[in-house]
Amino acid sequence: MLEKGLGKVLLSQEQLGEIVERLGREITEAYQGSKNELIVIGLLRGSFLFMADLVRQIKLPMTTDFLTVSSYGDGTVSSGDVKVVMDLDETITGCDVLVVEDIIDTGNTFSKVIRMLQNREPASLKICTLLNKPSRREVEVKIDFCGMDIPDEFVCGYGLDYAQKYRNVPYVGIYTGS
Repeated sequence: MLEKGLGKVLLSQEQLGEIVERLGREITEAYQGSKNELIVIGLLRGSFLFMADLVRQIKLPMTTDFLTVSSYGDGTVSSGDVKVVMDLDETITGCDVLVVEDIIDTGNTFSKVIRMLQNREPASLKICTLLNKPSRREVEVKIDFCGMDIPDEFVCGYGLDYAQKYRNVPYVGIYTGS
């Protein structure tokens, strides 16, 4: 049964599990043999469910950390200025860094976060996103591990929200509002 406000299921719980398992294998293979510490960084809030499932599929030693940024201030339209609301607890200098995001849309805020992290001199910096919306891209973002490209639909569930609601829905659905 669909949650009220979600028109149809884009990705079922089973499909999400398959995507996360595949990404875990790809990430494990990519970092196998690296001598650097692996730090997996989640961008809050949307990535927390995806990241929790993903790190259980990565078969390597690692640490985790979180970063919260805002580009909206008190408005509903991005100001373009990225403000760090909650910074990392760990230093990433000399480490292999994997940034985990729930969805990459225009790329505006995300590209600024990546530049900020690159300035901290990690040994490597790679991007993993559950969902990619290439049709909305305004700024190019190199995605190293992508769960799935999706159409230009507003989606909720599995950590993705509308006004902080729907994060706990176990699937990704298309938001209709009705």
